[in-house]
Amino acid sequence: MPPTRRAVALVVPVAGFLLGFLDFVWIKWVPFPFAELGNSTATWAVAAFALGWWIRTGAVRAAVAASVLLIVAVPSYYLAATLLQGDDLAVIWALTSIVWMAFGVVAGVVFGVAGIWARTEGWRRVVGTALPVAVFVEEALRFALKSRSGYPGAWWNVAIDLGLAVLLVVLIGRSARVRLLAAAVALPLAAAGAVAFSAVAG
Repeated sequence: MPPTRRAVALVVPVAGFLLGFLDFVWIKWVPFPFAELGNSTATWAVAAFALGWWIRTGAVRAAVAASVLLIVAVPSYYLAATLLQGDDLAVIWALTSIVWMAFGVVAGVVFGVAGIWARTEGWRRVVGTALPVAVFVEEALRFALKSRSGYPGAWWNVAIDLGLAVLLVVLIGRSARVRLLAAAVALPLAAAGAVAFSAVAG
């Protein structure tokens, strides 16, 4: 059964706080190469997808909930940096934080809805399954490019991201046909994501 509105309203802010706070904890204390999963746009996108998957029905509700999840996670991340590392608390309301929250709205809409679509039928199920796979493939592409610039250990992260992409397509796709189609769709989505990320990052 889909969760009630009350359950969603209670879970989303708590989950957003935990996502941001524990993300910083992960980065600070988990050893390389797995520490990179904390500082990962793909991880946050898949968290938004997982929330949509949990909500099950209602694309608008999933989009709003996933956006709130990521918006709350941003100041929570910087709060953790202040408490655990002594960073300046003012960064929470700095322009960088606001920009990341804006990106969170976009990612929340896309991946929250994808979580709903992955439970439907037809082409929406394929695209919904492909999107969380694509973000890890896209991130693997970025690490592969970093390796050419001398980034140490980048190929470990390529392997981890591709391994997670395979795991996601197996877990989310509920048939061999959906898994194969989603894997095929994920590749051009990852390429488009890499171009978009490069354009935004400058």
